[in-house]
Amino acid sequence: MLVAAAVCPCPPLLVPEVAGGAGPELDAARSACLDALGVLAAARPDLLIVAGPAGPDDRGPFPPGSSGSFAGFGVDLTVRLGEPPAGSPAPERPLPASLAVGAWLLGLARWDGAPAEGLGVEETLPADRCVRAGADLAARAERVALLVMGDGSACRTVKAPGYLDERAAGFDAAAVRALGSADLAALEALDESLAYELKAAGRAPWQVLAGAARGAGLGGRLLYEDAPYGVGYAVAVWS
Repeated sequence: MLVAAAVCPCPPLLVPEVAGGAGPELDAARSACLDALGVLAAARPDLLIVAGPAGPDDRGPFPPGSSGSFAGFGVDLTVRLGEPPAGSPAPERPLPASLAVGAWLLGLARWDGAPAEGLGVEETLPADRCVRAGADLAARAERVALLVMGDGSACRTVKAPGYLDERAAGFDAAAVRALGSADLAALEALDESLAYELKAAGRAPWQVLAGAARGAGLGGRLLYEDAPYGVGYAVAVWS
């Protein structure tokens, strides 16, 4: 059963080495993410699953010990998602960027609780399949926690990666309300096509969270919301 969840944005810029001189601009987001991870640790889960958006080649499970690199962003930095079981070799398949950011956050928080593994959620996965995937995750252990990585629309300003789309602010506002109040129905109702057009990579992972939280009776709390660089970022906790 799901006992706690943290929702965090997943831009590589969250990693100061990647952001360079712009690093301080996301200090508030990093601080909120650390607070959210503290809620996960306090829940004392038996299993932590980091879920985040992924492309077709990066979808599916990533076992403990999977590593990811930020070399593609010009930084010689490698992170690892937990540790492989004793006697087992380190997994070879690299983490997608979203899960690498999640692994970096866990390292920053010095996570030493439950074993951690990852799940790459294809960004185009239909809502009903996201919900079913979430239900499966919640059944993995008696006490499951989720670290859900994902960004809102990338179309909030003319300088945003997707340029300005007048629909973006409304989409993000609805998503943030749902994340901050643990509104499962509202998350499940997020429009898949609109999310894709707005480059909202968090839609599918958020709907996985909605499926995992069914019957768990969790409440939500919003810790951070902003749109630096024209991309919607939110941090929330469910417990």
